[in-house]
Amino acid sequence: MVDRIGTASRPRRHRGLTLIEVIVALGTVAVLLSIALPAYQNYRERARITQAKQDIAVISAAIANFHLDSRAYPNSLAEAGFGGMRDPWGNRYGYLNLGDSNTRGQARKDHSLVPINTDFDLYSMGPDGRSAPPLTAKYSRDDIVRANNGAFIGVAADY
Repeated sequence: MVDRIGTASRPRRHRGLTLIEVIVALGTVAVLLSIALPAYQNYRERARITQAKQDIAVISAAIANFHLDSRAYPNSLAEAGFGGMRDPWGNRYGYLNLGDSNTRGQARKDHSLVPINTDFDLYSMGPDGRSAPPLTAKYSRDDIVRANNGAFIGVAADY
């Protein structure tokens, strides 16, 4: 073959990726995804926990205002204006008026089985959507709770 200038040229080779290069590239992407995906899921879970803490703080303040106005705690979240509110995992928030003598045995309890509040219990059942009164119970460890009459709002396992 002779090009226009008169010098011989080689036939053109089509350049592309070899099978090895494609496999290495896919392996690299897989490793990056295996690192990034759990980190993203962890971030989303922390964001849900933060949202539940904020919701509990807002509801708690509204219940305190309700108590100031009526000198009694509401019997339900609906009475306080939060009946349809759901936590970030789609479950209804739990509420228990501890001033009602019929609810004393149902109060949330710490590791010594002492009630964690004296006024009312307010909590989210957390990611698993299950709960039990003692915070040490398997289903309660991931709950977001209000404790010490509002001085603590956080994950039950951290209380």
